[in-house]
Amino acid sequence: MEPQPVSAYALELAWRTDKGRIRQRNEDSVAVDQDRGLLVVADGVGGATAGHVASRLVVETILERFRRRKTARLDGDKARLYLEAAVEEANIAIWRHAKEHPEFAGMGSTVVVGAVGWEWLAVAHVGDSRVYRLRGEHFEQLTHDHSFIQEVVDQGFFSSREDAKRYGIGDNILTRALGSMPSVGVASDLFEIEPGDLILLCSDGLTGMVPEDWLRQILIAVQDNTLDSAADALIRLANERGGVDNITLAMARIGDRLAD
Repeated sequence: MEPQPVSAYALELAWRTDKGRIRQRNEDSVAVDQDRGLLVVADGVGGATAGHVASRLVVETILERFRRRKTARLDGDKARLYLEAAVEEANIAIWRHAKEHPEFAGMGSTVVVGAVGWEWLAVAHVGDSRVYRLRGEHFEQLTHDHSFIQEVVDQGFFSSREDAKRYGIGDNILTRALGSMPSVGVASDLFEIEPGDLILLCSDGLTGMVPEDWLRQILIAVQDNTLDSAADALIRLANERGGVDNITLAMARIGDRLAD
């Protein structure tokens, strides 16, 4: 008996990670599991205190948890809660590893994870790695950053992130990350999917280099091409614009309906 598909729609996935032009080491990690419709992007923080170890722990922990899952066709709400639990487990894994290895004290990671299900996309995240969706020509950020700059905008001190930056507010100060505490607030959501939707998960090494309108234009331009070509174009552009950070992304394109 053949296994049931994870989604009612055909899925095309692609992923990339690149050290960039400035950093000596890639502290990002990415993982994609086609059979489970799973995409994970983690951006390690801590620099000398092993951010690369933290991000790798995140993707390995989440992948392992999903591979223990009994069925790939859970309903959307259960999948969202499962994602939250997987991210919480990853948080504990980093926290424990740092406790057991004092040389790694202070390491942490952001994470954004998406699970494509039957007719939905479940998302969970901590930090400022993001999920975007292109539907037609409408490009939308589906996650809300856990960062200081986002917080001061939300509280009304500035009308936009651009205004806050002009005032001198840094855009790389996290208000939430995995590994700093034994418990972390995981944000999650559930979205309906449609044929033609293009989902982009990425670290701030991409969004810090490429404006959102440019991301939108590139993804619209490559809609008729492969996702691999889109992924290559985004990495190339981020490097051309400075590549000051590691650049990581994972993408999913929702194709034609396969089954009812």
